[in-house]
Amino acid sequence: MSIFHREGNKIIVGNLLVVAALNTLVWALLPADITWVGIAFSSLTFVWLVLILQFFRNPARPITVHDSRFIYAPADGKIVVVEEVEEPEFLKTRCKQVSIFMSPLNVHVNRNPTDGKIVYFRYHPGQYLAAWNPKASTENERTTTVYELPDGTRYLMRQVAGALAKRICWYVSEGKEVRQGEDMGFIKFGSRVDLYLPLNTKINVKVGDPSTGNITIIGEFTE
Repeated sequence: MSIFHREGNKIIVGNLLVVAALNTLVWALLPADITWVGIAFSSLTFVWLVLILQFFRNPARPITVHDSRFIYAPADGKIVVVEEVEEPEFLKTRCKQVSIFMSPLNVHVNRNPTDGKIVYFRYHPGQYLAAWNPKASTENERTTTVYELPDGTRYLMRQVAGALAKRICWYVSEGKEVRQGEDMGFIKFGSRVDLYLPLNTKINVKVGDPSTGNITIIGEFTE
């Protein structure tokens, strides 16, 4: 696995080329008596590159216990919602919603929380409200993915673009069998992931808890 996600390849290469060209130009034209300007410029562009690289980092996160009774966190970030809600798009029933806010400093890979079959997928264009806004789940650019476990249990996962995010990527489609912990998508530059789980799901997290993809166990399906 690459240390940087494939979604960042063009952006990383493009930024490296631009920064290198700009630094070469600045130092070539800079008078010798104000080299501090060049040092400051090079420092700023270096920090910019570090931010780009850390955003697209892709740490290896193998599942330690592969078991679809466990709902692994699909994203890094912070738990911002744990509540009972009505899910109107597909499940059309009361669910337990767990939402993870992903800041620009978090890893932005999205992963499958469990094994399962994708029985429903939709992409919805929309606005770019702040990801922590309650209306973001229904009004922002988003995707909806419904997983079905072998026992028939269904739950819904939603990728939601934030104020900075301008592109949601996904690697799932209806009818596809997916594996717990594998990449299911990526959201660029700040976002949120919502899970809508059956009411009898045991939730293991609370608002304010950190979330680490493929490590934090969000909850457990019960009989």
